[in-house]
Amino acid sequence: MRGRAWIGELRTWVTGVDPGLGRLRLAGVATAAMVLAAVVMSVVRAATGQPVTVVMFAAVLAMVSNLSVNEPDNHRRRVTTALMVPPAAAATALGTVLAEHRLISDTVFVLVMMVAVWIRRYGPRGMALGMAMFNTYFFTQFLQARPAQLPSLLLAVGVGIGATLLLRGWVFAEKPEKVLDGLLRAVRAHVHALALAVIDVLEAPADDEKDIDAALQDLHRARVRLNDTMLLVVDRIEQLRDEREGPDEEAGEDDPRRALSLAVADLELAAERLAVSTRRLADDPARPGALEPEVREALLEGVRGIASATATGAPEAMQAAVLAGTRRSVEELVAEHSGARPREQRVAFAIVRLADALEDGERAVPPPIELAESREDDGDDGKDEGDDEPGRAVDRIALSTRQAIQVGVATSLAIVVGELISPARWYWAVIAAFVVFAGTVSRGDVLARGWQRLVGTVGGVVAGMLLAVLVGGRPVPTLILLAGCMFLALYLFRISVGLLAFWITAVLALLYGLIGQFSVETLVLRVIETAVGGALGALAALVVLPKHTRAAFQEALDDTVLALDETLGATVDRLTGRPPTDLPVELARAADEKLGTLRLRAKPLDNPLPRRHGRGSYQRALRVLTAVDHYARALARLSDRIAVPGWAPTLDPAVARIRANVAGLGELIRPGGPAGREEIVSAEELVDAAEAWASRCDDPGLRRDMLAAIGPLRRIDQVVVGFAGDLAGGPARTQEPAESRG
Repeated sequence: MRGRAWIGELRTWVTGVDPGLGRLRLAGVATAAMVLAAVVMSVVRAATGQPVTVVMFAAVLAMVSNLSVNEPDNHRRRVTTALMVPPAAAATALGTVLAEHRLISDTVFVLVMMVAVWIRRYGPRGMALGMAMFNTYFFTQFLQARPAQLPSLLLAVGVGIGATLLLRGWVFAEKPEKVLDGLLRAVRAHVHALALAVIDVLEAPADDEKDIDAALQDLHRARVRLNDTMLLVVDRIEQLRDEREGPDEEAGEDDPRRALSLAVADLELAAERLAVSTRRLADDPARPGALEPEVREALLEGVRGIASATATGAPEAMQAAVLAGTRRSVEELVAEHSGARPREQRVAFAIVRLADALEDGERAVPPPIELAESREDDGDDGKDEGDDEPGRAVDRIALSTRQAIQVGVATSLAIVVGELISPARWYWAVIAAFVVFAGTVSRGDVLARGWQRLVGTVGGVVAGMLLAVLVGGRPVPTLILLAGCMFLALYLFRISVGLLAFWITAVLALLYGLIGQFSVETLVLRVIETAVGGALGALAALVVLPKHTRAAFQEALDDTVLALDETLGATVDRLTGRPPTDLPVELARAADEKLGTLRLRAKPLDNPLPRRHGRGSYQRALRVLTAVDHYARALARLSDRIAVPGWAPTLDPAVARIRANVAGLGELIRPGGPAGREEIVSAEELVDAAEAWASRCDDPGLRRDMLAAIGPLRRIDQVVVGFAGDLAGGPARTQEPAESRG
């Protein structure tokens, strides 16, 4: 650890592992809800003499209602959770009544699964209601429910979902401002990890290729984790503003959340710049270990200052002094004009920029604010971000409809094949075929999810057998392990479906041991059925109305770039007093939704399991487009207060160049590679000219707003041109104002 306090490092690592403690909260509340539901139904069972299946049913509903509800604010979470009761009760009654009529019940089961997938088009609420229908119907078949049990099962539905509503909606209700504070601490923890990775690169011996490569891999991982956490922070800030202001109100210039959102984006760009400049320095034939000793020590001292200032628990009163020392350590390199050490100087620039961004971010953090209850909005949720607009999917079939058909084919085959393999355990094939489609948008996504689930199941079989043998069917240790395995399954399921399958399979092994039905053959059968179900799901995705992964990504990319272009076009029209084609703020919101779809479509391209290349490129491209979207929204809000026709001669060329660059960016990251793309040329001098014109405005208030509008334009230009330069291996050229050309 080179003298670092291991306790402080451990604390910082823990802070960054679970940003905002979101997974811990979900797993803890879900486990508590399952225990509460099981206790209540155990009392009912003791009084009524019902079988233990009603207890299991309530616990399952508590788990499902926690995992399925992903609304952005507490009010909507409560409403969606409560709305799960009617479809769950209806599916329970239907499944129980039809359980004895096998052919009919199987046919209805397929229809229920198709509806559960199709209804995802209505967003997070549709997803939750669909999962409520699917899971309750499935477990009536799994538990072989009988009509005489229906009243107790309906009560179990209310108890299971009610336990979640009580604990997650009120007792342990999420406080958005505390979650945001936790996310910001996680951001600093990831910046800290990135700084440590930079230190490792700078300290690596010049002749040790293996050590340098390992350090660069650590640096890449630190960048990816920081980027992912930044997305969570930006989403949370947007939710806080929307909850407080409502859909039709815009944040003012001095709104603390708006300032924080911009500061967070700047911090991400600054950290990216440090990582990129360090990587380029490592690519130098001289290698960082062969740097002049004083230069190397100056850079190390600067990065160590960044690491000290971002360590979890570092005294806030000392951070400003530490960051000031960071700047002083590299000031000679920053001030150098000889051009003899350009790569070293770029690292020094990046250190200063990151120190500035950290201080700006600290000043931008708003004090704790008691948020008002979010607005009541129970109308149409809009489409799920993974859904296509009508007429844009394959053969003009919407994504949700296409996947509903695929699920119908896959699960029908899974029922037939699953029963041929094992009439008693056919349901494992069905659930595997269904689950691989949950949250997927393309065949690559389905293949990745199915493969992860199979690997997790195989590992879970091994772990389950070891645990079952360890406890030997003893109730108390078995129940303790059951609770622990369920907690881990819930904690890790958002990371990987493979980890979820691993721990759920271990739970099944313990349950079989508890009821005296444990056998290796049963667990091996689960692996076989899971493999068959996953394979049939993948087959349906490949053959039935297939959506190619890269085609899906390209479609969403084109939509996103077009939406960003329309936003910038309408914004510059409004800034210069021309009537826009549509309200810039509304266009910015649409662009943000398109970006959400793009992010979802890119997941299979970034998955490490399939043998794909370019993970870093897709990840970085998403980060760049996220930054462009962020600054475009900020500029759209400012356009409500500015209308200066005289600004057009200098502002129009700058925005036109930036729009062309955004279009060129879309071509650059196209999955098939650029084809006749627009050249990306820096608009820096054009933006300078527009800024110079704005600075001569006589009205102080208008002058301030105009100069504020230049900031987002400059940031968009920097992030797009910087990314293009990284891919091309050199800086882009700069377009000069027309009057300065010879």
